[in-house]
Amino acid sequence: IIPWYDSQASCLIVLALMLLVFLFAGIGISVAGESMAFRSKIWLPVLLLILSGSVIVLTSIRLFKRWKHRFSNNLNL
Repeated sequence: IIPWYDSQASCLIVLALMLLVFLFAGIGISVAGESMAFRSKIWLPVLLLILSGSVIVLTSIRLFKRWKHRFSNNLNL
């Protein structure tokens, strides 16, 4: 039994949402870099970028392993 949070659909939704967060953090870094008032707060979008990037990488690895396993099972049949 695959838990609902580990299904292919939920992984794709997580990837799409984390991509939006990643882009939002990139925009936040550029805005914070332009204004002297916000330069001290640039750590927040950088942290958001790093965390969302790590979720994207880990979820992509999970999906790749699942697809690889499914493909290898189809070849054995």
